[in-house]
Amino acid sequence: MNRLLLTMMCVAMSFGVAYAEPFEKDLIKTSGGDLEITFIGHGTLMFGFGGKIIHIDPVSQYADYAKLPKADLILITHEHKDHLDDKAIAPIRTDKTSVVLTETCAKQLTGGIVMKNGDVKTVEGLKIEALPAYNLVHTRSPGTPYHPKGIGNSYIITFGDKRVYIGGDTENTPEIKALTGIDIAFLPMNLPYTMTPEMVADAAKAFKPKLLYPYHFGETDTSKLTALLKDAKEIDVRIRKMK
Repeated sequence: MNRLLLTMMCVAMSFGVAYAEPFEKDLIKTSGGDLEITFIGHGTLMFGFGGKIIHIDPVSQYADYAKLPKADLILITHEHKDHLDDKAIAPIRTDKTSVVLTETCAKQLTGGIVMKNGDVKTVEGLKIEALPAYNLVHTRSPGTPYHPKGIGNSYIITFGDKRVYIGGDTENTPEIKALTGIDIAFLPMNLPYTMTPEMVADAAKAFKPKLLYPYHFGETDTSKLTALLKDAKEIDVRIRKMK
């Protein structure tokens, strides 16, 4: 009896390991095929599109990257350790992987494609635009923002007919509020480093993404954002597990 019970428990555990899905996923239709978004955690994402795998700010704290698909493309928004992690990059980077990163990141990670604020490049068949990501209000000390202007990147990636904005670590800057034609936006909402729910709502109301995912939100109450945007019917706010 005890042996039978143990066997059944082992089978159940094996089934769970083999088939349990630890991350939430969304599937977005585009003119170039389906875009699969995997919500890994914090500021870390994975996209699947056109047979290619795109990793955004891979960090080993949030996933076992030895078990995730190899990268065709990796994008790094800035050099902070919760966005640039060699231990996460090593298992998914091959000699064919393209890495897009900032000048500061390139001092830590060699062999990448440097993009400065304002640059536009086509990498792995995808149009990528680099925009400024920085703080206006939140500072480490007076005059020293957590993220100074000109160092970090936000990115816009075009998948078919869909333009996806990935904020990185930023506030509701004039550059964000001036965006147009954004279908999907990932906006950070984690104090004191990025935005309050009010800042995210302010940015979203300005550039009106069709689909908004708050991410990198730590312990922030996401219901505050949904309340602030409840009357913005043109914006679909979706909350996923992105602490």
